[in-house]
Amino acid sequence: MDTLILSVFAFTYAGMALGRVPGFKLDRTGIALLGLVALLAGGAVDLEHAGAAINMPTLLLLFALMIVSSQFQEAGFYGAVAARVAAAKGSSDRLLAVTIAVGGGLSAVLANDIVVFAMTPIVAEGVRRRGLDPRPFLLGLAGGANAGSAMTIIGNPQNILIGQVGDLDFWRFLLACGVPGLLSLGVVFWVVRWTWRGALQAVPAPIVPQPMPRPDLFQTGKGVVAILFLMALFATDLPREVGALIIAAFLLLSRRLASRDMIGAVDWHLLVLFACLFVVTDAFSATEFAAQGAEMLAETGWMPHRLGVMAPMMALASNTIGNVPATMLILSVWPFGDPGPMYGLALLSTLAGNLLLVGSLANIIVVERAARAGVRVGFLDFARAGIPMTAATMALACGWLWLGGWMGW
Repeated sequence: MDTLILSVFAFTYAGMALGRVPGFKLDRTGIALLGLVALLAGGAVDLEHAGAAINMPTLLLLFALMIVSSQFQEAGFYGAVAARVAAAKGSSDRLLAVTIAVGGGLSAVLANDIVVFAMTPIVAEGVRRRGLDPRPFLLGLAGGANAGSAMTIIGNPQNILIGQVGDLDFWRFLLACGVPGLLSLGVVFWVVRWTWRGALQAVPAPIVPQPMPRPDLFQTGKGVVAILFLMALFATDLPREVGALIIAAFLLLSRRLASRDMIGAVDWHLLVLFACLFVVTDAFSATEFAAQGAEMLAETGWMPHRLGVMAPMMALASNTIGNVPATMLILSVWPFGDPGPMYGLALLSTLAGNLLLVGSLANIIVVERAARAGVRVGFLDFARAGIPMTAATMALACGWLWLGGWMGW
C-alpha cells in the first residue's frame, strides 16, 4: 500500500510542478483531486481517515477571510482603488511606487490573490491609456502583493496554514515578519525601477478627466469595522477560525449585498486544492518512505531548521511545485517546535514566490488577468525583475531572522 501512496504522491506533486497533465485540461486543483480519488479508490485511505487528515480550522479560517475580502470586492472598493492608482499624478516612478504600496498594503490584511485579481485589469488598462508600458507596473503589483502578504499571518494561504499548524500568535508573527515584509516593498520598487528603467523613463500622459468609480461607502466602512474587530478577536483566547467565522457571518447579514455573490467570490478552487493536498500529504507522511526521508535529512543536517538550508529549499520548492504545496509538504514531515523557524518558513516561502512566474498563485493571476486585458507578461519578463527581487528580499529576510535570534545559519 505504501507503494501506491508513493506513486499517487509523486504524480500529484509532479502535477503541482508542471501545473497540468499533458493532453488534458487539468490544473493543479484537478490534479490534486485525482490524487485524492486514487487513494480512496485504491483503498489506501478511507473516508474517515481522509476527513481526519483535512485541517478544518485552516480551511474555515481561509474561507472566512475570503468572505471578508469579498466584502470589499462586492462594495467596489478594489476597483475604485485600482482606478485611482492608475490615475496617480506625477512621474512613472511615483506611479510605480503607489502601485506597489497599495497592492502590498492591501495584501497584508486581505487575501492577496483577491487583491491582484481585482486590481490587475484596471491597473493595466489605466496605465496603458496614459501611454505607458503596463508590464513593469503589473510586475510591481505582483511583487508588492507577495511581499506585503508576508507581513501578517493572514496575508496569504501559506501563512494562514503555518499560523494554524504552529498555533502562532498574530502579533508576534507581525513583529517577526512585518519589518522584512515592509522593507521588501522598497526592494520591489527599486528592482523593478532598475530592471525596467527604459520603460519607466516615459512621462505619463495627462489624465483625461472622467468620472472615477466610487465604492459603496457604507459597505466599505462595514468591511473596515470587520477587520478591526477581527484583529481584536485575534488578541483573545477565542480560536482564530471561530473569530473569523463570526466576522464573516456578520458581513453576510446585509440588505444590499447578496450572500450568494459574496460566497461566490470565495476561491473554492484553492479550498479544494488545500483539502486534497491535506489528504495526499498526510497519507505520504505515514509511510516508511517519508520516515526514511526525514531521518536521512536529519542525519545529513538538511532539515530546514537553519537559514542556510531553508532559504535555498524554499526558493527551489516554491518555484517548482508552488509555495502552497511546498509549505504543506514540509509541514507534513518536519518535526517543528520553536516558532522561529515557522516565521522563517512563512517569510521565505512567500518571498521566494517572486522568483519566477510559477512561484505563487498571485503571479499567475496577474499574468492571466493581464492577458485578458490585452497585456502580455511573458516568463522572461517576470524573471527579469523576479530573480534579483527575490535574491535581495530573501537575503534581507535571512539577515533579519538571524539578527533577531529567530533562526541560525
